Amino acid sequence: MSKSNLFLLLIKLALVLPATLSAQPGTINAHQENSQVVRDFSGMRWKMKMMLPGEGVKQGLHQLPPGDIETLVWNAAEVPGDVYTDLWKIGAIEDPYFGRNSVKAQWVQQYEWWYAIQFNVTEDITDQIIRLDFEGVDYSCDVWLNGHHLGSHEGAFSPFSFDVNEALRVSKHWLESTNLLVVKLDPPPQVNAKVAGKKTPWFGDYWRDLIPFGIWRPVKMVATGKVRIKDVYANTTLHKDKTARVDLEVTLENTTDTPRQMTFIASIEGKNFESKPLQAEVTKTVKPGVHTFIHTLPVDQPMLWWPWDLGEPNLYLAKVSLKEDKLNHDFSEVTFGIREVTMAWNPGFTKDEVSFPRTTLINGKHHFIRSACWGGPPDIFVGRTSPKEYARLIQMAKEANMNNIRIFGWHPPEIPEFYELCNEAGLTVWQDMIPLGTGNLPKDRKLMDEIIHEAVQVIKVRRNHPSLIMMEGGEEMLLRASDPVFARNFLETLGDSLQSYVKLPYVPDSPLTCEVSQKAGYKPKEAVHALRYFYDMGFALMEDWYQSLDYPIVPEFAITSVPSIKSLKKFIPEDEMWPPGLSWGHHWADLDRLKMQNFDVFGEEKISSWKSS
Repeated sequence: MSKSNLFLLLIKLALVLPATLSAQPGTINAHQENSQVVRDFSGMRWKMKMMLPGEGVKQGLHQLPPGDIETLVWNAAEVPGDVYTDLWKIGAIEDPYFGRNSVKAQWVQQYEWWYAIQFNVTEDITDQIIRLDFEGVDYSCDVWLNGHHLGSHEGAFSPFSFDVNEALRVSKHWLESTNLLVVKLDPPPQVNAKVAGKKTPWFGDYWRDLIPFGIWRPVKMVATGKVRIKDVYANTTLHKDKTARVDLEVTLENTTDTPRQMTFIASIEGKNFESKPLQAEVTKTVKPGVHTFIHTLPVDQPMLWWPWDLGEPNLYLAKVSLKEDKLNHDFSEVTFGIREVTMAWNPGFTKDEVSFPRTTLINGKHHFIRSACWGGPPDIFVGRTSPKEYARLIQMAKEANMNNIRIFGWHPPEIPEFYELCNEAGLTVWQDMIPLGTGNLPKDRKLMDEIIHEAVQVIKVRRNHPSLIMMEGGEEMLLRASDPVFARNFLETLGDSLQSYVKLPYVPDSPLTCEVSQKAGYKPKEAVHALRYFYDMGFALMEDWYQSLDYPIVPEFAITSVPSIKSLKKFIPEDEMWPPGLSWGHHWADLDRLKMQNFDVFGEEKISSWKSS
């Protein structure tokens, strides 16, 4: 449902001092007694099976009896994860990172892969709604529960859910309470332009030969009352008198066919600092269907969220409970920060030269971005990564004196743990919202709408994170566009859609200085990708060339770096290390550039360092 169709109700609560607010009765107890029960199906309990396209349904895999033991002899699998990692773990393919093993694994993407998990439900579910939440499946899937087709989904980044009360088996007896959840992953699409923005590209800087796919985010079973919370957004505003307000935008769904008298109980308090909770309680009628209500909580002395080099990254915790008389229906909590992001024109540049202000201000202070492009997840095969790896890399970025990370448009929007770590570390995030690493999208209205829908889901899931400060639409999209005007119109429509959900700056594309971008109407000094030293190494000293650039911002700045022998041994076979074998080229190595880089740094090509390894 679009935002324009949602029923908006503004509830302004006269909350003045924390001392008086703490007298609200029952608020904290309601949070502690919430009725939402979540069962996370993450882990190694899943099983997987390969089938020729279309054969799984023909053979009846979706109709297996829930208590049957057949899936026990399928191969072991892990969710969240990816198909390649599951196959590598069981020995079906060799490590696709190493040598040219990725070529040997190309057969994987020609099949459909069936994932299954058995679980038991013995609890009484009377007066509850049970749903299955899928946080992310790459790319296309069908889902069955106990032989009931719940539905299909396309789009790697948009979460989706199914209500499952009618399909669920509930009993105190073990066999009768056994349920079988089955997910069919379709073979991944083969033409990126037809799914751009809805799936991670399988070309560009990191992927080679293999198209990623898998159940890459958790699957959970959630129990709530008949009226449930679908979304909570802490929309913050700073005032000139240094006070603030938090508009808690709470989206509810009444799953019954009659209006219900529901009591909203809301509170906010410091998460990483001490504070007295601000609390509120109000009762309203919730009609059948989906509606959004807004609770406004004034904050007299807000503790602002800052990048680490400007202040402290203060975080708040918002809790919302939903009650009907004494019955708790649902509960939700979100972490957020109170901060304001604005943009100013760069000194020395006129509006005849650039279209967008490029100086970032956080809470009115200049945020001089020292950044790097985030090279996708720590492992491009997502089943091999962990939050621990994210924490290590983000800490390394901060220790390198960075205050920002840019997720650029060849890579997927990051997992929640990434933004949570950036929130806590005080690192800002410049986000290309969805991977649009192509300039030639089909001019199909349905596809355009699907891309925008995917992007909206991405921003709704991530908009509470104060670390997210800037949105971008494309990545070198106009650079490759055969129809610049069409590309510009699409990117600007995308921006309008995103900004209707969050108050953040948006720029349509990067770099915006190429001939195609200027044909689209953009100006000559917008933003430049400083990659010439990477592609034309040896034409000038890096220091001299970089200082000659006259642009308000450089979203990408790249040079060839020489890897260490230790690093090379992780993916180059020993018999190909020297003389260089074919695996070097397979991993995009350019020996001439590497030798030139050594020459610039050391005055010689340093070939002996390879020979002696």
